[in-house]
Amino acid sequence: MNTSRRIFIGRSAIAGAALTVARFAHSQGAMLPENDPQAVALGYKSDATKADKTKYPNYTAGQACATCSLYQGKPGDAAGGCLIFPGKQVGATAWCSAWAKKG
Repeated sequence: MNTSRRIFIGRSAIAGAALTVARFAHSQGAMLPENDPQAVALGYKSDATKADKTKYPNYTAGQACATCSLYQGKPGDAAGGCLIFPGKQVGATAWCSAWAKKG
């Protein structure tokens, strides 16, 4: 029985390490290009002030990824992950139509 417990503990440690590495890799993805098909569909702009205000009338000055509840970066980060664009980084000053106020 001790052998099974040792195997379980060893595999648990390996699984935990793998999850940590996967999370880090996920958050450290490449920057999202504006011409990415999903980015185009959501009106993503790396500079929020360049958002198409005619096509997206809900955009208001001050909205940016850093102030969005979907943004995964830390305060002060230049870029971070986004729940809408898994595996990619978005700029803190970027914007897309999925923007939702941090609550």
